[in-house]
Amino acid sequence: MRHPIILAALLAGPLAAAGIAAAAPPDPRPNVPVDDVDLSCYAGTWYEQAHLPMVFQRQCVSDTTARYRLQADGTVEVLNRCRTREGGFEQARGVARTVHGRTSTLEVRFAPAWLSWLPVVWGDYWVIALDEADYRWAMVGAPDADYLWILSRTPQLAPAVRARLVEQARAMGYPVDELIETPQRSQAPAGQAAEPAPAQ
Repeated sequence: MRHPIILAALLAGPLAAAGIAAAAPPDPRPNVPVDDVDLSCYAGTWYEQAHLPMVFQRQCVSDTTARYRLQADGTVEVLNRCRTREGGFEQARGVARTVHGRTSTLEVRFAPAWLSWLPVVWGDYWVIALDEADYRWAMVGAPDADYLWILSRTPQLAPAVRARLVEQARAMGYPVDELIETPQRSQAPAGQAAEPAPAQ
């Protein structure tokens, strides 16, 4: 008969290995934008679900939204809005433009138009994940994986969808353990269909 300690060690081995496998990070994926974005479909209001910490959002505590409107010249009007710690709302208007004609890689500027010639006033905006069927959710990043936003057309994104997007971002090199949740006090519109999950 085997000694209880030896038997316990033998049983613990496979279990420990299974635990390591379950906790292993997802296979690395390149941090690249999606192939294409129909900007007319992408336009409208998006509800922020989570974001990486950044200076220009430090005053926002909840109800952060982004509204995009495609303009005749091909640029996109941007209106970002959030609730502050004082309880009021703060908003910022900007404009986005495509980079080399690619609709999934944009640059956004919130500085005055007369400063638009300065490269430093333009920030990268890469659409790195998108519900291409219905545009119900999106994930926005940047070349250096230092910006990240998870967006939904409804105030509350299905937890399974959010979890899948977080794991995709992790595999792409984003520091998702630093994500800040964005509370949304609004309610989803009545009869709103559930969000389809990201493709594996």
